[in-house]
Amino acid sequence: MKLEGSAGGGVDKVRRETIFGGTVGQGFQWVTDALCNGLQSSRYDTRELWASPLRAPMRARKTKLTSMDQIARLANVSKPTVSRALKDSPLVKPATKRKILDIARRHSYSVNWNAQKLRTNRTNTVAVVMHLPPQTSESASAPFFFQLLNDVARGLWIRRHDLLLCSPDVDDVYHYEMMISSKRADGIIFLGQGPGDKWLRDLARTRVPFVVWGAAGEDGAYCTVGSDNLKGGRLAGERFLELGRRHVLFVGNRAHPEMEQRRQGLEGALRLADPAAQVRDLEIPDFTFETGYSAMTGFLAGGTSRPDAIFAGSDSVAMGVIVALREAKLEVPAQVSVIGYNDLPIAQYFQLPLTTIRQDTHEAGSLLVEKLFQIFDGGRPSAARVPTKLVIRQT
Repeated sequence: MKLEGSAGGGVDKVRRETIFGGTVGQGFQWVTDALCNGLQSSRYDTRELWASPLRAPMRARKTKLTSMDQIARLANVSKPTVSRALKDSPLVKPATKRKILDIARRHSYSVNWNAQKLRTNRTNTVAVVMHLPPQTSESASAPFFFQLLNDVARGLWIRRHDLLLCSPDVDDVYHYEMMISSKRADGIIFLGQGPGDKWLRDLARTRVPFVVWGAAGEDGAYCTVGSDNLKGGRLAGERFLELGRRHVLFVGNRAHPEMEQRRQGLEGALRLADPAAQVRDLEIPDFTFETGYSAMTGFLAGGTSRPDAIFAGSDSVAMGVIVALREAKLEVPAQVSVIGYNDLPIAQYFQLPLTTIRQDTHEAGSLLVEKLFQIFDGGRPSAARVPTKLVIRQT
């Protein structure tokens, strides 16, 4: 409450700011009495102010807790129990965990992650490198990799780790060694191998912890998690044989280990049933809808013999191929059968629901994170394969 008076002791104006509580009417009456009885005689005792109706009991300020020891004392548990509860450990009973978290929230406690990182010599951060071709269209048209990225992020969140998204500017071993030694990240997950994997083999000879989404090499030089690409190609070949197709066009990039394995599986299934079956290749630089469309349009305009089946390296490419076929007045699947790869969510809603090879990105994301943490713990995990399944629709 703020008071303004004249030099003679009378009151010209009373301005009230209710800072202690109490009603305005009570406060005004008390101030008037005090001024009349005390201020003019200069015998006003300020202690009366604190006993006035204006001063209601004030809430005690909550003390901000700064250590786990304080929370442990309030919750009547041990410090390790508090630590486990704050990390959402299943070792702590739900009721105890709720009690500890409630105390932490009420007292504005927050974990000092920087201090924890110094103690453990870990950043609790994993770098994820999306190894995409450098085309402008590809940067915005890689739905499979973004779907896989989402599942990797979920796996890291469960383990209370942050994700550092990086661009594959260079396939340079020194660049990734510096990333780890400078404590930007504890390890790396590569989404894709790119064309050729020599740089990954060189990286495997360093102390950099990493895992790769891609095709497993015969020598197991580094840990991979990937689709069973040989089986996926074989499933496509067997489906074409069921439909009576013998002249197949593979649309992909065989410089990528995954694509080469899919192509091998396709040809193996066809030749096993019919040695006269033909497999031709239409090489493309990346795996977008636009690239599939333009490559197929050019192929059809070239005057070469028409295939009766097409196996595309990705669903996006397959959709582009179908649009090009239909623009060329070729009926799908009556004249040309088409099978994609990945089973993107959009595949079933395409203008012709797409027949494709499904691979489980949710399981893949979990496996990539699990394998990397095995390396953190000093292990040498083996490669893992995600099951593949033929999904028959209308193409």
